[in-house]
Amino acid sequence: MSSDPTHLDLVRRQLARYEHPLMSFDAELNSGEVEVRIRFKNPPVPVHTYTFQVHGRDAENPQFEWTFQRQLYDCLHDYLVEMFTRTPYNREKAPTGRKPGP
Repeated sequence: MSSDPTHLDLVRRQLARYEHPLMSFDAELNSGEVEVRIRFKNPPVPVHTYTFQVHGRDAENPQFEWTFQRQLYDCLHDYLVEMFTRTPYNREKAPTGRKPGP
């Protein structure tokens, strides 16, 4: 089921209820679905824009306000984690002169 302009209005009304000092939120119709965009405001280094879709069936759910909040918070978490440039799980060689291990 694709979304329609009323779904877009619903998502925009929900987004208007959220204000964050580091992130901005907006939504547009994209290929028949509502696409939510999360952007880092004035980032000190370039970072990507995070997007996720809100499907028509989700927008029509009687619990939409709560499920949308959970989805938004989950996506904010994912966005921040995606900004890591290095983690202990990166596959990289140990620096020269240093033996891997304890």
